[in-house]
Order: sequence, then structure tokens, then C-alpha cells
Amino acid sequence: MKKITSLTLLALLISLFTSLTAFAQSGDTYVYKPKSQEFYNTIVHMDSVYFNAYNSCDMDKQAAIYADSIEFYHDGGGLETSKKALLSAIKANICGKVTRVLVKGSIEVYEIPNFGAVEIALHRFINHAEHDALSKPDRFIIVWRHKNNQWQITRVISLHMGN
Repeated sequence: MKKITSLTLLALLISLFTSLTAFAQSGDTYVYKPKSQEFYNTIVHMDSVYFNAYNSCDMDKQAAIYADSIEFYHDGGGLETSKKALLSAIKANICGKVTRVLVKGSIEVYEIPNFGAVEIALHRFINHAEHDALSKPDRFIIVWRHKNNQWQITRVISLHMGN
């Protein structure tokens, strides 16, 4: 049953992403406006908390924010469902090597009643070994769960747009 729920959620996220992309490409103007500014600010804050830990290599903070049931979908690396393996990969490949920068104004937040939220945004990465190489913005989707007064990341979809 859990696998069906995860697949349904993934299909919903892909459908939402596809419909927003199609709408944006139709020539119409799309301007995101959150339903609740307070809820939006909460998720923007959690994005900042997580990525400050990511950029500073605070592995304990990252471990606390990732749910044990994490599913990390990466269009280059595939699916990772092991929290331990994900954190090890971040420590080996990101710490001291890469800095994430949010594309200002790109965050969209959608509340999922009785669960949490979906965050969709753009970010880019600065590779410290290649100072002159600016990355293009990449899209990401994070599913946040709010449980026991704590926000955790349960799903991530990381999409690299032609880099």
C-alpha cells in the first residue's frame, strides 16, 4: 500500500509540474501567488534551514530534516531511498565542494491538507573547483511533511535542465 501511495504522490507531482510548464509555455503570463503568505513563509524558512545545513555541511541537521522514509529522485542519479546512503553521498560529493543558491522569487508552495506541503522552485550550484563555471538554474520539488510539530523532507525530485 505504501508503494502505491508513493507512486500516486509522484504521479501527482509530475502532473502538477507538467501542467505548470505547459501553462507557462502557452504564451500566457503566469504569476504565482500563495494562498497563505504565513504558510508560504514557513516553507521558505524550512528551505533556508535545510540548505544552510547543506551548504555548511551540518550533517546532523540534514539528518534531522530528512525523513527516514526519504525518496530522492534525481534525473541523473536515479532513485535513492536510503537516508544513510543519501547523507553519505552529500558528505562525499557536496561538502566543501558545492554551494546551493536559490533563484530569488522562484519558490512556489502548495499546501497538502493533513500532510504538509509541496515546494517547487529553481536553484543553481556553485562548484568551488570551477569558479568561472556558473550553473544554469535547475528545478526541484520537495515534499514536506508536518508531523509532531516538525517539518521533514519526505520526497525530493531533482531535475537538471540541460546542464
